Amino acid sequence: MEANPSVDMFSKVLENQLLQTTKLVEEHLDSEIQKLDQMDEDELERLKEKRLEALRKAQQQKQEWLSKGHGEYREIPSERDFFQEVKESKKVVCHFYRDSTFRCKILDRHLVILSKKHLETKFLKLNVEKAPFLCERLRIKVIPTLALVKDGKTQDYVVGFTDLGNTDDFTTETLEWRLGCSDILNYSGNLMEPPFQSQKKFATNFTKLEKKTIRGKKYDSDSDDD
Repeated sequence: MEANPSVDMFSKVLENQLLQTTKLVEEHLDSEIQKLDQMDEDELERLKEKRLEALRKAQQQKQEWLSKGHGEYREIPSERDFFQEVKESKKVVCHFYRDSTFRCKILDRHLVILSKKHLETKFLKLNVEKAPFLCERLRIKVIPTLALVKDGKTQDYVVGFTDLGNTDDFTTETLEWRLGCSDILNYSGNLMEPPFQSQKKFATNFTKLEKKTIRGKKYDSDSDDD
């Protein structure tokens, strides 16, 4: 049986690309090794100290976050506590919930996971029945609503599940992506590609949304306007 010329050509091209990639990696490694070989003891010691200092700073930052209540999803008892909590942390997500609204329980599950993954952000929940003044001030009318607070100021809102694919079955990554769009946590994925179907269409629509539109959006949830 004769070999297919196009398959044979493709194999050669692929093999050549792999060889080139391997060569580039080897050259990079050789370059790094050469740099290390040329360093004297003082330079190596400075490099080591620099890396240790970076590790120390990262550990100190982690401990500082933990001391301020990061790393867990907590309920705060009153609106007075809200002001204190957002004052001491740079990035805060606060879930305004009501016990009788089942979609709040859906959000709870995802927020527990994200609070452990993203130590850089503080995750809180506050019962709207205990915060009438705050709800009026922030114009929170639809439950659930996530208030995204940065540097002590409420920058954005996630109202209902409209921005999460408009479904109760959204994934934790979808919520993580939406919070990443507001830079309230460090999202490592592609912000232009929401992790659910019809991504391109949704990404285009989402980038056009203004904060006023988001916070004023009505959703089939528990609304104080009903």
